[in-house]
Amino acid sequence: MPELPRDGDIQFHTVERSAPEAGRTTSPRPDEREPLEAIDTLDVDSLDPTAPGLSLVPAPRPERLDLEPEDQRIRRGDVDAWGRSENLRAIVRRVYDPIYKYWFRAEWEGLEHVPREGGALLIANHAAAIPSDAPVIMHGIETELRRPVYGLAEYLFRALPVVGTLWARSGGVPAHPDNAYRLMHDDKQLALVFPEGAKGTGKHYRDRYKLHRFGRGGFVEIAMRSGVPIVPIAVVGAEESMPTLFKSRRLAALLNIPYFPVTANMLAFGPAGLGIYFPAKFRLRVLPPVHFDVPPDQERYPRALVMEEAEKIRENIQEALYDMLRTRRSVWFG
Repeated sequence: MPELPRDGDIQFHTVERSAPEAGRTTSPRPDEREPLEAIDTLDVDSLDPTAPGLSLVPAPRPERLDLEPEDQRIRRGDVDAWGRSENLRAIVRRVYDPIYKYWFRAEWEGLEHVPREGGALLIANHAAAIPSDAPVIMHGIETELRRPVYGLAEYLFRALPVVGTLWARSGGVPAHPDNAYRLMHDDKQLALVFPEGAKGTGKHYRDRYKLHRFGRGGFVEIAMRSGVPIVPIAVVGAEESMPTLFKSRRLAALLNIPYFPVTANMLAFGPAGLGIYFPAKFRLRVLPPVHFDVPPDQERYPRALVMEEAEKIRENIQEALYDMLRTRRSVWFG
């Protein structure tokens, strides 16, 4: 990067003017000035600034020049290309850490399966009317492994005023195949996605821990195209942290949201229940990574293969959930 000029150190470009015509006080027309090639060859040190016919024009300051490629410009502040701010993430981790340790008391199994470097797609079962599993997973991996995690979610979050900006600064990225590809393939980052989507968080308490179909297997296809493994995570505890008792279709349509839940938390705490979770004990089990024996960067992959792999991953997470529930002594104490 060129050294910025110090105070009193002024740079000049020289522009030679033709003799002014009688009665003309305006600057010469562009076609009357010396070409840039000629100006660049002038010896500035040998010129007298007070000589007639010369005008000294301050050069643009180096920091205003935009000559470097986009990926080589020095980024001001700590906000990366995805909108994530590590300073804000550090604040969020400090604020959230007591909730993680003392409210949810999260315990992990199999963290060694999360890659220490390179891209990977983390997927998990999804639950709670206002999801509690995403912040637990992101916080746990970032504090235990010191690797940032980007959470892929519906664009609805990004579109909300203020909330959308805070969500992006905290590591949220709109869920789109191109975003996932760039994160994992180009940037070698960890991306977190929940294949159940809103169907997982919107299910009733009576249907807890029964996984919905993992969409059309898009998460498998993007992992294949990115050339990264899928790391499945089974989460127990989120279902009880904010269980949905019933849903209002009328309010959902009025607010233009996928569903409007009425939760046990709202009945217990009133309107404050929208932001207060029950202290359910969280247990998380990371399953072995799933690698795909297919070439990356293909436009299409066999639909039958994609759906088969997606169903296998769903079944593995479902079996892990059932196994963890069988050994759980209490919702509150694990």
